Amino acid sequence: MNPELDAMAQRLIQAAKGCSRFLVALAGPPGGGKSYRSARLREAINARLPGQAAVVPMDGYHYDNAVLEPDDLVPVKGAPHTFDVDGLRVDLERIRRSDRPVAVPVFDRPLDLARAGGRLITLEQRIVIVEGNYLLLDQAPWTGLHGLFDLRVLLDVADDVLEQRLFERWIDMGQDPVSALEKARQKDMPNARLVKSHSIPPDIVWR
Repeated sequence: MNPELDAMAQRLIQAAKGCSRFLVALAGPPGGGKSYRSARLREAINARLPGQAAVVPMDGYHYDNAVLEPDDLVPVKGAPHTFDVDGLRVDLERIRRSDRPVAVPVFDRPLDLARAGGRLITLEQRIVIVEGNYLLLDQAPWTGLHGLFDLRVLLDVADDVLEQRLFERWIDMGQDPVSALEKARQKDMPNARLVKSHSIPPDIVWR
């Protein structure tokens, strides 16, 4: 286990002590490592508190291409206005109530679509890590999420590292090098800069 991940897992366990449900926002730019770190945090927490941690990915709330196409928004899919923020807020409110299991959608990146009910958040999973780019964005309607989180963590990753990771991600998805670089620079990096410049101050900056 990475010492940083291990220390963060212990920090979350300590912060959630005595809580029937504890929601953590793990925000950061595209390519920042949110999915990887949230998955490792879940594993580390569950190794200490079996079955008590879960992850809710914001990407599950992408609007489907069929919704985006009429407004020609498919090329900018991944920008803040291409997500169902209200749907995410409602599901997080249901999770906070802790009165029944909640099914949440999960994004299938290779298929470029969200699978409804792709993951079940059970009552036993009291530490819920919500991961996504815009969870701490200082713009409506994203500001409506902020009060739902007990702890806010923001990943800080250098732009050159992000661009390289994003380039490699597009290559892995079958893009040629020219297209991959263009998508990383023209589609993803503007969103990364938005997250860096327009997120509210977090409780923890994770570099």
